Amino acid sequence: MTQKVIFLDVDGTLVDYKNHLPQSAVKAVQRARANGHLVYICTGRSHAEIQPELWNMGLDGMIGGNGSYVEHQGTVLMHQVISEEDSRAIVDWLHERGLEFYLESNNGLFASEHFKEAARPVMRAYALTKGAKETQIKNMEAEDVLHGLVYGGNLYRKDLNKVSFILKSYQDHLDSKEAFPKLKAGTWGGRGETALFGDLGLANIDKAHAIDVLLGYLGKDKSHTIAFGDAKVDIPMLDYCAVGIAMGNGGPEILAMADLVTADVEDDGLYKAFERLGLVD
Repeated sequence: MTQKVIFLDVDGTLVDYKNHLPQSAVKAVQRARANGHLVYICTGRSHAEIQPELWNMGLDGMIGGNGSYVEHQGTVLMHQVISEEDSRAIVDWLHERGLEFYLESNNGLFASEHFKEAARPVMRAYALTKGAKETQIKNMEAEDVLHGLVYGGNLYRKDLNKVSFILKSYQDHLDSKEAFPKLKAGTWGGRGETALFGDLGLANIDKAHAIDVLLGYLGKDKSHTIAFGDAKVDIPMLDYCAVGIAMGNGGPEILAMADLVTADVEDDGLYKAFERLGLVD
């Protein structure tokens, strides 16, 4: 079989919404790589958020920050960060509005002063929208979902890929678009694209552009690419790649445009799709 280049979103695709990595997903990745295919994670997470078990299963590299960072086998091919001026302005704006946030960098997730308390009900709501049961989230803390959180760190930084903040209302997101017109403003928060968080990142950056950069470095054609995702932010990636697969737990927009819809992440959806595509034979 021709070597494929496979791109996996992380949250809701490779791991479930409790940040659990199914053993079937590990088996899928390891068997595909043993068959000569290349496997990369392609995620909104920054490098610091990738838990060791993901690297330990074997990966060829990662695309992070929804496309601002590209790494192949330890070599950094691209890393674009928010300017120091814009980073300071975002922190000041969020403080002025009383919004709790965390700053996403490859060196860690740097949380605002009261993020831990403010995030507790929000992260539990996030888990519920993604299918968790009340009993499973009773004692959930933000750090159970957000790997690499740092409390008490310097909030004026020059290494930021992205900033996420807790929405008090959807208007906070709309106002962030107006306040920072040169940046890309989005929302995230669960199944069906629930808006629990707003985020700000670099404009003209997406997962598809980062894949194009990586393929150029590898000398590979996009006709050999396969992408997996579950959210709106994954749509450019699925659209760009030759085959785009949506997880069964995905939002309605990605389910509608995907070439193939597999089972839920918690129902071994990744392995079932790898099997169907002949990647693990």
